[in-house]
Amino acid sequence: MDRDLSAELLDRAGRDQAARMSLRRGHGVLEWETVVAPVDRDNSARLREVVARHGWPGRELVGEEGAHAAWLLAQHAPPDLQEECLPLLEYAVARGDASPADLAYLMDRVLMHRGEAQVYGTQYVLRDGVLELWKVVDPGGLDQRRAALGLEPEAQNRARLAAREAARRAPG
Repeated sequence: MDRDLSAELLDRAGRDQAARMSLRRGHGVLEWETVVAPVDRDNSARLREVVARHGWPGRELVGEEGAHAAWLLAQHAPPDLQEECLPLLEYAVARGDASPADLAYLMDRVLMHRGEAQVYGTQYVLRDGVLELWKVVDPGGLDQRRAALGLEPEAQNRARLAAREAARRAPG
């Protein structure tokens, strides 16, 4: 295991989350571009280097937490890097070296960027202050697919996300 790379990925994931959490309620594009975008650009550049050298940084290379941190960086990367990472993460999952749930989130994010229906119902859009599920392949089988990966039912997930979004937007 590469403990230094694992620590770096965890540090980068921490900076990613800290930047997002530091935003003011109702922040504008300028604040996002000043606070979050530089972190995302730096993390994406480093993730490109890591995957070019190692392929997907899975559990064997960086441990469970490091692999999840790499996934977070990929989730917040530009669409072209997400597309590049998707088959690498698919291969890692097939080898038991990465989380199937992480793959579900990245796959859905890539499909959404392509304008296609998602498979696992992990991606939402905010329309007029209302959280809406991005279109889904076979909506009737959604919760069964989610359960197979250990994900909560979509309605429960949406309620949790909506409550978090409402709390974030509340004055105070």
